[in-house]
Amino acid sequence: MSTAARTPSRVGASGGTQWEAQRSFDEIGRPLADITFCVVDLETTGGSAAAGSMITEVGAVKVRGGEVLGEFQTLVNPHTEIPAFIAVLTGISNSMVAGAPPIESVLPAFLEFAQGCVLVAHNAPFDVGFLQHFAEQQQRPWPGFEVVDTAVLARRVITRDDAPNCKLSSLAKAFRSTTKPNHRALSDARATVDVLHGLMERVGAQGVSTLEELQTFSSRVTAAQRKKRHLADGLPHCPGVYLFRDDRDRVLYVGTSRDVRKRVQSYFTASETRSRMGEMVRLAATVTAVECATPLEAEVRELRLIAQHKPSYNRRSKFPEKTTFVKLTREAWPRLSMVTKVLDDDADYLGPFGSRGAAEKCLAALHDTFPVRQCTDRFGRRPSRSPCVLAEMGRCLSPCDGSVDEHTYAAVVRQLRETLLRNPDDVVDVVNARMAALAADERFEEAGVHRDRLAAFVRAAARTQRLTSLTHCAELVATRRDDDGRWAVHVVRFGRLAAAGVIPPGADAHAYVAELRAGAETVLPPTGTPGPTPVATAEETERVLRWLEAPAVRLVHVDGEWTCPVAGATRELRRVNLPEPAAFAPA
Repeated sequence: MSTAARTPSRVGASGGTQWEAQRSFDEIGRPLADITFCVVDLETTGGSAAAGSMITEVGAVKVRGGEVLGEFQTLVNPHTEIPAFIAVLTGISNSMVAGAPPIESVLPAFLEFAQGCVLVAHNAPFDVGFLQHFAEQQQRPWPGFEVVDTAVLARRVITRDDAPNCKLSSLAKAFRSTTKPNHRALSDARATVDVLHGLMERVGAQGVSTLEELQTFSSRVTAAQRKKRHLADGLPHCPGVYLFRDDRDRVLYVGTSRDVRKRVQSYFTASETRSRMGEMVRLAATVTAVECATPLEAEVRELRLIAQHKPSYNRRSKFPEKTTFVKLTREAWPRLSMVTKVLDDDADYLGPFGSRGAAEKCLAALHDTFPVRQCTDRFGRRPSRSPCVLAEMGRCLSPCDGSVDEHTYAAVVRQLRETLLRNPDDVVDVVNARMAALAADERFEEAGVHRDRLAAFVRAAARTQRLTSLTHCAELVATRRDDDGRWAVHVVRFGRLAAAGVIPPGADAHAYVAELRAGAETVLPPTGTPGPTPVATAEETERVLRWLEAPAVRLVHVDGEWTCPVAGATRELRRVNLPEPAAFAPA
């Protein structure tokens, strides 16, 4: 199947580029009546090929559309003694297999018999595992059969009213098999054929008609859900965003995938186990897709569409506007405060935080280190007020009563600003020393409180420094070679993804990048002193950063500076054994 080369995608646009692809049999669904099954059963000397157990008999039946096409049966010389209890169970003795062919002769013959079939076995990992083990031992390539396990399928279909358990003997009796299982390979394979047909009849009544539906069948997935599998028809095989909508065209859920059609198809199978998603699928009437040039573009579009539609079944990223920052104010006697917006006021901001609680912990760590005022009053350069309790405790420099002069207070603020923007060592050292002292006194709970405060501060400082470095950059163009050998290109302006594309094979790379930049979304520069997220949401810029910082990314063009402080907070993340800042997702 060939596809046309993708054209550049301007991320600011609402739609996506279209491409045509012929649907494969896997996507249409292969009718069960057209599938040739090879039902196989083995008898062995023990339960594990890896532990030295050997095959003593192979039996197989080839069927299609309910008709038997052929049978395969042979004893196998295991070249070892058959344990007595195995001989009693199967009726296969040492004398019976003495003249039988070895597995080195039997396996190639079986593989030829089963060629082009879907393998079926009752407890398939056992039988198929033995065959794969000896294929590997013989350095024989395994054909990669698709496998249906009647034991697994029965556990999804059969109730206690049907059979006491899902053993082959019980199922054969329940489905009135014409062959009684007796621990001989061909008899058990014939019984498994009847069980397979009985199970297929049972699930067929619930709307299962293709091999793909049979392999993913689950009683947890209702017939109504399975019948909605057609909603995936016509969706593209490419990176993109999909939107489930109800009968009133309201968006229920927004998701993203590298392969939109396959991902949407999974919502109608047993692979989707989330009860909320089952409820959402029952309400869905249509699924639409926005095709994207690259997975990163798909991630960004998903975030923007979730923020736009606020779907009821999405839990994350719905309210990017609900953020919290720690702000160092610009006034005569600066202070730290918690705010919800970044303003064009020349102040310094730390964040954003995913919750107000995390911001409070960070603020506490900063106040533990820097004795700036915590009151919210506004006063001039010569205040004359009574000192607060914090001043009496020595935790505030107390500018309100003139205890500190402007220059001394300004020096502390400069040190605080340096900590927020470039070097977090002061906070790290102070909090670590406090934790060590508390731990030495066996006050571990209090030490844990300070540990959490330190973690909140270091994570926030690292996020702020990384975001700010990119949002200060007017334009950055980067490329990376994907697994399919094609080069993905992204244009980023002031931290916002402005364009994405994939260089077509044989195209002039320089000309393609120039075309992509020319057609990219116009992103206006932030006014005043930009904060961490002045143009895009924090989560979008985090996603862009994650891609830019991935291995093998090459910078093509940089307009401005993309730098982070050498002694910044990301270094401290590693020192205090904290994970790298993840994509921001407000609660």
